[in-house]
Amino acid sequence: MIPTDVLVLGSGIAGLTFAIQLAERRSDISIRVCSKANTGETNTRYAQGGIAAVTDFTTDSFEQHIRDTLEAGRGYCDKNMVRAIVEAAPERIAELAQWGVPFDRNSKGKWDTGLEGGHSESRILHCRDRTGLAITQTLLRRAAGYKNIRFCPGLFIVDLLVRDKQCHGIRYVDPDSGKIKNSHAKITFLATGGSGQVFKVTTNPEIATGDGVAMAARAGAQIRNMVFYQFHPTAFAAGKSNPAFLISEAVRGFGAYIINTEGERFLFRYHSRGELATRDIVSNAIFSEYQKNEENRIYLDCRHLDERKFYRHFPEIANQCLKAGFDLFKTPVPIMPAAHYQCGGVTINPQGQTSVQNLYANGECACSGLHGANRLASNSLLEAVVISHGAAVEVASVIDHIPIVTFPENPGKPGRISQRKPMPNEIGKIKTRLQELMYIYHTGKITGDRTKKDITSLWELISGKTDIPGNTDNSTREFYELKNLITVARMLL
Repeated sequence: MIPTDVLVLGSGIAGLTFAIQLAERRSDISIRVCSKANTGETNTRYAQGGIAAVTDFTTDSFEQHIRDTLEAGRGYCDKNMVRAIVEAAPERIAELAQWGVPFDRNSKGKWDTGLEGGHSESRILHCRDRTGLAITQTLLRRAAGYKNIRFCPGLFIVDLLVRDKQCHGIRYVDPDSGKIKNSHAKITFLATGGSGQVFKVTTNPEIATGDGVAMAARAGAQIRNMVFYQFHPTAFAAGKSNPAFLISEAVRGFGAYIINTEGERFLFRYHSRGELATRDIVSNAIFSEYQKNEENRIYLDCRHLDERKFYRHFPEIANQCLKAGFDLFKTPVPIMPAAHYQCGGVTINPQGQTSVQNLYANGECACSGLHGANRLASNSLLEAVVISHGAAVEVASVIDHIPIVTFPENPGKPGRISQRKPMPNEIGKIKTRLQELMYIYHTGKITGDRTKKDITSLWELISGKTDIPGNTDNSTREFYELKNLITVARMLL
């Protein structure tokens, strides 16, 4: 792959926004957007609820949004970062709308904003219950209009090229030959998403294996707050658990109840806001109910809601439940908490800079300090567009002063399975064991010390089947993903 000015790793809202913002400022530089699956197959695509922003200052304010964010983050938020992102929201929302994102409007032509857990006011802009998909499609169309943006789908990144705390590109698996090759760049932008696949039960797609944060850690980048992993309380419990279908938080904002087997709205025993408490409180309350009685089942109850209005707001959710045999308006739907969002990640500043020179990051793989210990609903998409804008402004101004530094090619052999490494069935068994360990640890059924010991054993197992830990020749993609998952798991403990 020929050198490029900017490598963007990931094609979700963070990566695409950065690429577009940069292309608008610098038509003379080359931008390559890489993704390990099809372009646009990201966590962003599955975001249902929306994007949080203060748009009606007669009922809401920046101060209220800031306060809600800080309260959700339980004292771990960066207050300056929270203020900067919240106050930048109206301009970035207007820009998304100008680009063509079809945010819903009410009968008066104003934004139709919704209420979600932890928010004191209705401030969630949405595109029915498929906001992430609508944003992704809009950004992909816009990015395709720039001649200096090139897409590279199906490209698996093995590691970053780093020397003396400076990033100079990536090592990747060539899709044609299977060999490990180098791709050099002035700037590398990590937007690789989260790591939900480290858990047995998750809303994240199969590609969410923590590749970005694991690569950044190996490159020596500062990582923070990885112990804070958010579980979403209302994943559909009667279907697949990995990935589990998510029932948006906005459904509770619309008025749905959460009940136990006896029909009790038990959440008020845990918090005065009941169903509208933050995700961590609701999920932990559900786990507590499980521990009291393992036979206890938790349900989302929509039977009292207006069916026609519900379908207008949440057609995808209603239809998915119906396909699974549950009519939301006749019977409660079984739900369970599922791993949803990585609150920690690669430490970044407001412009997306990491501690490694020429390496930027944003989105779920990064940690700006906005979310603290628990992300406020619908703040993640906002963070992505604000920081990617800031990163693009900075990169556009500094890139001319950065040289392209080349590394010698590793004579990588085809990425076939070696007898010295786990075969696919072995990898699958280790991955399943890891996911089970992490899920039961986060549900409070085993101690951290025991989990650390078990995960260390898994790490030693895969390392013992290679020449050295981190060896990148003769391995399969599944092996690399497993290595990244175990790297992330150790950070989460």
